[in-house]
Amino acid sequence: MYFTRTSYTLALGYLFCLLACGTTSRSPLETSADLPTELNVRTATSYLSFNPDDASLPIFRDGQAAPILIDESDFPGVARVAGHLAADLEMTTGRLPETLSHSTEQTIPLAIIVGTLGKSRLIDQLAAAGKIPAAALQGRWEKFYLTTVDKPFENIERALVIAGSDKRGTIYGMFDLSEKMGVSPWNWWADVPVERQSFLGIRPGLYTDGEPKVKYRGIFINDEAPALSGWVHENYGKFNHEFYGKVFELILRMKGNYLWPAMWGRAIYDDDPRSPELADEYGVVLGTSHHEPLMRAHVEWDRYGEGAWNYNTNPTVLQDFWRKGIQRMGDNESIVSIGMRGDGDEPMSEESNIALLEKIVRDQREIIAAETGKAVEQTPQMWALYKEVQEYYDKGMRVPDDVTLLLCDDNWGNIRKLPPPDAPARSGGYGIYYHYDYVGGPRNYKWINTNNIARVWEQMQMAYEHQVRQVWIVNVGDIKPMELPTQFFLDLAWDPEQLDHEQMTRYTRQWAHQQFNDFRTGEIAYLLDQYSKFNSRRKPELLNLPTYSLTQYDEAAGIVADYKALEARARSILNDIPVAYHDAFYQLVYFPIAASANLNELYFSRNVNQWYAAQGRVATNRWAEKVKACFTRDSLLTYYHNHLLADGKWNHLMDQTHIGYTYWQQPPNNNMPELTYLQPEDRGRLGVWLPGQDREVQEKEFNTLPTLYPQLQETTFLKLFNTGKTPLSYQISSNQDWVKPEVTSGLITTEQRIGIGIDWEQLPPEASDAQLTVSSPGQDPRTIHLYVNRNNIPHQSSLYVEQNDVVSIKAESGYIAHNGAGIEWRTIRNYGRTGDGIKAFPSTVTIAPDQLSEDTPHLTYDFHLASGGDFDIKLLLGPTIDFYDKGGLLTAISIDGQTPRVLNIHDPEQYRWDRSVSRNVNEVTTRSFIPPGKHQLKIWHLDPGIVFEKIVLSRSGKKDNTFLGPPPTFKR
Repeated sequence: MYFTRTSYTLALGYLFCLLACGTTSRSPLETSADLPTELNVRTATSYLSFNPDDASLPIFRDGQAAPILIDESDFPGVARVAGHLAADLEMTTGRLPETLSHSTEQTIPLAIIVGTLGKSRLIDQLAAAGKIPAAALQGRWEKFYLTTVDKPFENIERALVIAGSDKRGTIYGMFDLSEKMGVSPWNWWADVPVERQSFLGIRPGLYTDGEPKVKYRGIFINDEAPALSGWVHENYGKFNHEFYGKVFELILRMKGNYLWPAMWGRAIYDDDPRSPELADEYGVVLGTSHHEPLMRAHVEWDRYGEGAWNYNTNPTVLQDFWRKGIQRMGDNESIVSIGMRGDGDEPMSEESNIALLEKIVRDQREIIAAETGKAVEQTPQMWALYKEVQEYYDKGMRVPDDVTLLLCDDNWGNIRKLPPPDAPARSGGYGIYYHYDYVGGPRNYKWINTNNIARVWEQMQMAYEHQVRQVWIVNVGDIKPMELPTQFFLDLAWDPEQLDHEQMTRYTRQWAHQQFNDFRTGEIAYLLDQYSKFNSRRKPELLNLPTYSLTQYDEAAGIVADYKALEARARSILNDIPVAYHDAFYQLVYFPIAASANLNELYFSRNVNQWYAAQGRVATNRWAEKVKACFTRDSLLTYYHNHLLADGKWNHLMDQTHIGYTYWQQPPNNNMPELTYLQPEDRGRLGVWLPGQDREVQEKEFNTLPTLYPQLQETTFLKLFNTGKTPLSYQISSNQDWVKPEVTSGLITTEQRIGIGIDWEQLPPEASDAQLTVSSPGQDPRTIHLYVNRNNIPHQSSLYVEQNDVVSIKAESGYIAHNGAGIEWRTIRNYGRTGDGIKAFPSTVTIAPDQLSEDTPHLTYDFHLASGGDFDIKLLLGPTIDFYDKGGLLTAISIDGQTPRVLNIHDPEQYRWDRSVSRNVNEVTTRSFIPPGKHQLKIWHLDPGIVFEKIVLSRSGKKDNTFLGPPPTFKR
């Protein structure tokens, strides 16, 4: 706290005088009729003014800061956070608020009065006098008010009053004021500076953030080695209360209230008993993870356990072990995990032994009741249906109604189970355990943020719609670099109704403004949106597997180009941003973009190296050197982040290895990918490659460029390459004057891309094909065919058209939405891998296939085929899981009024799940004969939770080795 012992005593004496002299006694539930109407702090104009205004109450003006008054009878955590508020005011104004010296004749012009209803005599007296609305706080959960009061007490002229319904309500009120002053929750954790202000005023009104919609909202520090553990050990020696104090403060600044502490080799109660004491003082609710029953950390069994972690053979020892956990917990506010998994986050047994687990739960609840001395229902408990434990529930095991059922995702952000809309309410309710970080198959992902908040919103909003509102907790790994998605998760948990499907980009803009004030926030928000979308397509740890296509649509090169464009924009901002914001921008924006761009370029270069080597291209070695350069740059970026950023404050937090995975577990060190070097001959040969082909052009084979369409005014290209050291001359000719190569002759040292265009004005009406000839001295010429498709394509701009045997439709573009049956189609901004997503809301309405009719909600897309035939119709969808566990998720498609064809998008086979989460997409394909001309494709809503990203119609037999699917083929 900021009070000195003497001044604090004098201030308390002054407060006791106020309480004794008081005003007219009234019931705390009475309120004055002229109190203003509630204003929501998130939607109303900010209550804080930075410009002198007669209508605002100045809490800082002319170098003078209003003192902060609290009652000594209030919670110690309130006093502690009042110290944080004072420090925040000092950062904002340069002046630490002074404490009051007691004087019975002293008149205080203004003050900041902080307290908890029913705990602070100051607040209770204001309530009794009708100066604050006590009735609206009484019995509420974590609610606060900020309001200005004239003459709150005899010797105080005016005051800002921050009143809470409980300890956390009061704390949230103080931290809300800090946030409005410009103190980001990431001020310490990400070096976000505070803008200095010469005036702070509070506008008249009664401001509140209401009550949270989700009761317990928290984070799980997990998989904390080597990054966070190395940083903690260097700075704190161990995971002690000094470290956790920073964590508790961070959680509360984001209006969270719950923590699963670090657990691999750590035990918050055992490592430093001051840590749980401090958590309780702050008001942070402690729990233990899904496989740590009765407040005992996993590592404590290694430290103190005797015998096997087996309830069949060792129940007495386990009961004693758990009993000590509850004894140690005492009265600390906690949520007790119950149940049992195997030692080390593994299944307890190969089969679901329901009878044994039911007995374990009964015995654990008896321990809880005996050791707390309260009815067992009065101690919050949860049973996590994590991994194989969900099988127990699916096979009929149940726990008492007061126990929260903690539902889980699949470790990759896809919720596995939700209660049906007609499920009976539970007094313990439901929760969700979600992941931003994971150790396990198909690969670990721990290094960098890969979480697209639009996807997080979609899944957690679906949970909220299914009444999952008791607990939301997210695995954030090392905390950094998950700053943006962590704050989003906690903001969303506070009030999911405040963020709708179109507000994802608005949220990142607001978040960018919070961290960087008014400096290019729109651009920064764009960078945050795009890099997280790009990284969510394919986790960096999975990039060493064949990913993006080198041959089709320039996909792999386009991915690298997109990343490099982001990095260039981020570097521009880094170069221009005020010095005070440099470190924050580097760690929150620039580093994840630059490091991700570099890693994608590394693996792209390695794949090109291998591809070129197979063709004997002389450029092979250049791409090997590019891989080495990227590998070196990765280490330099890491070195800067660890050792130079913020004077080395964040050393070790980028220690996580991420290059050279060979299976699910991380490599001990970053390893250079295998490279190939060639020893080219002095004189090689001229090679020709055409887009979409796996190998170079062969002299005696039929070779063709992609078909071109007059209405689309397209161009195409070919690549020439050399396999030797000596430059080779070439010539390109055509049998048609309307074919226009970019160049017709030259020398090839390594490789050259040559554009092939069409003079559309000179194209004769009957022309449809041409031949190009590529020749080089000493080699047989290569003949390449070029076709122009003269079939008429309608001119409607909204139409999707066939191009080279493919129609590719962006789900969120060019559709007509047909709503009904309580369903509305909505676009989720920034959701998909390449665009947005479209989904039927709410996520609780199921329509049986036999009820499908023209009135069933559906989407209609127009498209045109140049020629008819058998087409594969592929839906690319969000990787949603069958969360009702009913054997699948159904949708339906139809073409031109045909009977809708029902498709099941869910395949429970493990290999399909691996593929789905690795590619962050679900795919389902059907086949249909479609004649040439204009058509309508309809997609029908049956099961909820399905998000549509792209629809691809490809002529049967058409090869597609792309990762993202063909780019959209709209008529421009």
